Amino acid sequence: MLKKKNISASKASLVLFLCQIISALDVPLDSKLLEELLQPPTITQQSPKDYIVDPRENIVIQCEAKGKPPPSFSWTRNGTHFDIDKDALVTMKPNSGTLVINIMNGGKAEAYEGVYQCTARNERGAAISNNIVIRPSRSPLWTKEKLEPNHVREGDSLVLHCRPPVGLPPPIIFWMDNAFQKLPQSERVSQGLNGDLYFSNVQPEDSREDYICYARFNHTQTIQQKQPISVKVFSMDSLNDTIAANLSDTDIYGAKSVTERQPVLLTPTGSTSTKVELRGNVLLLECIAAGLPTPVIRWIKEGGELPANRTFFENFKKTLKIIDVSEADSGNYKCIARNTLGSVHHVISVTVKAAPYWITAPRNLVLSPGEDGTLICRANGNPKPNISWLANGVPIAIAPEDPSRKVDGDTIIFSHVQERSSAVYQCNASNEYGYLLANAFVNVLAEPPRILTPADKLYQVIADSPALLDCAYFGSPKPEIEWFKGVKGSILRGSEYIFHYNGTLEIPVAQKDSSGTYTCVARNELGKIQNEVQLEVKDPTMIIKQPEYKVIQRYGQVSFECIIKHDSTLLPTVIWLKDNDVLPDDERFLVGKDNLTIMNVTDKDDGTYTCVVNTTLDSVSASAVLTVVAAPPTPAIIYARPNPPFDLELTGQLERSIELSWIPGDENNSPITNFVIEYEDGLHEPGVWHHQTEVPGTQTTVHLKLSPYVNYSFRVIAVNEIGRSQPSEPSEQYLTKSASPDENPSNVQGIGSEPDNLVITWESLTDFQSNGPGLQYKVSWRQKDVDDEWTSVIVANVSKYIVSGTPTFVPYEIKVQALNDLGYAPEPSEVIGHSGEDLPMVAPGNVQVHVINSTLAKVHWDPVPLKSVRGHLQGYKVYYWKVQSLSRRSRRHVEKNILTFRGNKTFGMLPGLEPYSSYKLNVRVVNGKGEGPASPDKVFKTPEGVPSSPSFLKITNPTLDSLTLEWGSPIHPNGVLTSYILKFQPINNTHELGPLVEIRIPANESSLILKNLNYSTRYKFYFNAQTSVGSGSQITEEAVTIMDEAMASRQVDIATQGWFIGLMCAVALLILILLIVCFIRRNKGGKYPVKEKEDAHADPEIQPMKEDDGTFGEYSDAEDHKPLKKGSRTPSDRTVKKEDSDDSLVDYGEGVNGQFNEDGSFIGQYSGKKEKEPAEGNESSEAPSPVNAMNSFV
Repeated sequence: MLKKKNISASKASLVLFLCQIISALDVPLDSKLLEELLQPPTITQQSPKDYIVDPRENIVIQCEAKGKPPPSFSWTRNGTHFDIDKDALVTMKPNSGTLVINIMNGGKAEAYEGVYQCTARNERGAAISNNIVIRPSRSPLWTKEKLEPNHVREGDSLVLHCRPPVGLPPPIIFWMDNAFQKLPQSERVSQGLNGDLYFSNVQPEDSREDYICYARFNHTQTIQQKQPISVKVFSMDSLNDTIAANLSDTDIYGAKSVTERQPVLLTPTGSTSTKVELRGNVLLLECIAAGLPTPVIRWIKEGGELPANRTFFENFKKTLKIIDVSEADSGNYKCIARNTLGSVHHVISVTVKAAPYWITAPRNLVLSPGEDGTLICRANGNPKPNISWLANGVPIAIAPEDPSRKVDGDTIIFSHVQERSSAVYQCNASNEYGYLLANAFVNVLAEPPRILTPADKLYQVIADSPALLDCAYFGSPKPEIEWFKGVKGSILRGSEYIFHYNGTLEIPVAQKDSSGTYTCVARNELGKIQNEVQLEVKDPTMIIKQPEYKVIQRYGQVSFECIIKHDSTLLPTVIWLKDNDVLPDDERFLVGKDNLTIMNVTDKDDGTYTCVVNTTLDSVSASAVLTVVAAPPTPAIIYARPNPPFDLELTGQLERSIELSWIPGDENNSPITNFVIEYEDGLHEPGVWHHQTEVPGTQTTVHLKLSPYVNYSFRVIAVNEIGRSQPSEPSEQYLTKSASPDENPSNVQGIGSEPDNLVITWESLTDFQSNGPGLQYKVSWRQKDVDDEWTSVIVANVSKYIVSGTPTFVPYEIKVQALNDLGYAPEPSEVIGHSGEDLPMVAPGNVQVHVINSTLAKVHWDPVPLKSVRGHLQGYKVYYWKVQSLSRRSRRHVEKNILTFRGNKTFGMLPGLEPYSSYKLNVRVVNGKGEGPASPDKVFKTPEGVPSSPSFLKITNPTLDSLTLEWGSPIHPNGVLTSYILKFQPINNTHELGPLVEIRIPANESSLILKNLNYSTRYKFYFNAQTSVGSGSQITEEAVTIMDEAMASRQVDIATQGWFIGLMCAVALLILILLIVCFIRRNKGGKYPVKEKEDAHADPEIQPMKEDDGTFGEYSDAEDHKPLKKGSRTPSDRTVKKEDSDDSLVDYGEGVNGQFNEDGSFIGQYSGKKEKEPAEGNESSEAPSPVNAMNSFV
């Protein structure tokens, strides 16, 4: 079952060889070569011959061409030169011949109808495009017509004519009703190719008044609609009833019921017709018949069969469709319409004509000076097309003469051409059904040989397989190719080599001695060039031990071997397949280096297993079959941890390695997945076991790496899915020899603790890493870029050494090397450390402050020289403090603020400044030791800001029409006060605010008497201070003017009467008693009326509020979503109007924080009234109430 295949790296060359054209010189498709060679123009892209454009969009006529040098472009329109420079709406794309006609800027598409042709020209010739006919699409409206209703008798035939408007291109026709639903079609009712709707026989259900024909013009994405057509079908039963009602009993009456009729063709008419179709098009033939029952259509071809695989039946077999017709499809096609009463037929005589089509289109010709060549242009058609030639777009009869050219019908013969013979020739094949136009250039080149294959290209093949060595070349005249082996070898000849036309050398059977250097030489009369390539022949890959057929019991374990031999320079990859597919994604499949092991085999593992070995050059494979059989019946399986391994044996003892083997214990019905190997160091850590390694459960031998100066003992632990076994008995001890250390201490650092020392630290090696007795460390250091020699000291097994007397903060190169009694560890790597830091010496200079606004400033400074930092630069600290307020000229306790800016930053922002104040600041540099000296204090001032609110506002001395206001100046004026602003407005009993009045007061005033106020009226006041910057925050207060004196005296008299005092005491006592009763009932679980009403209802939801008194009333599902009735406390705009009492819940808390308890009582936390902003007009500025909060959930 061994399969083998060789992969050649040079097969692409053979493909290139097969593509060569023998008749003329080939130009390889090498991009660099093509860029260098002169080439006549070639049209690469052009618009279609019949180009229908959207009249609403710009017209783009494509013409792209390539050539060397790049071609220029020109156009003709209707046979004359089209000067695009004279038409502002026409532009040509850069480096292109594509025209863009800007219709969207006012142009008319109809004005640019015509035949366009593009010419691309350079010094080597001119290529022309097809004649491109530009026509704008048209989607005209339906002609208005008066449509009479169609009255038709049941069973008769009917044709509804569509007659769509003539559009460009023709529209797509479909029938729909008023609801824009397609009308159902069947064998009885169907749409013809002309768009008419045919009824073979009408039925009563065909009566309707909305038969509508639609025409969809795809090019303009528009749909036109014909007026609806009405059809009324009269059934014979209803007609008989009408007759009977008008005749006497003695009259003989009764029209016949629906009469069955034999088929009659509705289209086409007559017994014969003709049809002409063009080769390659789709032939559509149609027959629609009337009759009752509905006729069935069948098609045949007289004297032949309908073409298989190209024939389709559509429209319920009423349409015969043949695709890709040819002249062989000409003939007579008969359609037969048949029902139970008879049949009718029609014969359509089909003639297939053909627009010209290519037999041999002319191909570009590349010749060398003095060579011969031909251009062949052969086309066919029906009728046979006429062939004419043009040279550079001009009829060849009037083109400049060329003595090397001779025209012979459809062939141009070139003899002994010269470079001036280069041109582009056009072949035109035309008949009455169309034309073909092809450009083909003749390019005469004189070029010395070039080899395109890369130099020193390496080819690798497997021994006994073919070797293909490329020598892609170009030259004009065509070069001769010769091959040599070796630098000074002889020319290669003989049957053992094959020389291909494209220059490729083939060695059919390469051997190991075929390896070496091969030289390709290309020469013509203009020069000679050579190129060397390398061939390496590799040994084949082989499977020397193949997998073998296996039979295994279910739940067992099986292994397949696949041992390979390969060329030492190739890297193989081994892939295992099951039944020619990838292995299942299952951890039971273990792929080793030379084997495949399947654990716990199941029935689904049955199959063919293939080992596939791949290299970059070849591939081999071998297969074997696995058969899984049922295991003999066994008692109930008990799964347990495996028994510990035993018989541990040490073999192959070396200084740094040893071989450990063991015998696995019983796996206890759960396969061993892996073994864990642990070791004990009896010399340094007796009794402590360390993890050494793990191996798969199929392995019972392991090669262990050892360290010197360790007294090893080993033990093995088996692991399965149940758990770990007990450790095995320890192996015998093995003491490895001492050696010098293998590694040096890690994490070496050098950091000074004082300005004149360097503390070198490291992480010491463990006893296990010491490799021998007498572990010490060699500590070395030298000042970086100053000392050439190292200073070293050997210290005991410690982890720190202090170097004293060092300069302050200079870099040192440091290394720490381990050594013991047997020698030194490898040379350690160097690290950079620094001696101790000291305080910086220099203060930052050129401190500048830029005040951004009244509370923010930006400070800049120049960085200090790094040498003066004397440590690791950590950043800069800015100390700033307020000296005094400019508005009060009073000093206060100085409280310094500190901002730290990390790194080498030279600017920072100072936030939180007080407006209109004088500040000082200084800057200090910071290193790891501390701060340096401060820079000179810099004074800066902040501009004015808006003031804080006035310190207080008191309203005293109320009279009938006046109030006295007193206030205190702002605690933080933040500038020079310019004035105070007082605003006030009256508040009525419903807490609606009246008009707002504003008064400006000089800054030096501290009181004001407001006069001409209304008596017994509450006023709300808003008061703030101003600086030149703007207004500060305001404070508010309310006050009431007193009543008139008579009312006041009556109130005083009533308040002093004894009966009034007694009445008030009685009311207070009654309220106290009610509160006590409520408290007692609540503590005893008593119910409020609300609770009683809730208990009376099955629905536990909260009861709605009554409209009249605001208490909770009866619940009704029917009223759940009804709007509140007139008189409700909550208007439709979801606001709550205040009642006569000023002490509303609205004045407490913050909006909707209040809640209702389970018993219907209101709970919430009262807080002081929130200050209200002044409101214009009479708009309410109330906070939302708890009732509003409930309404928001309705």
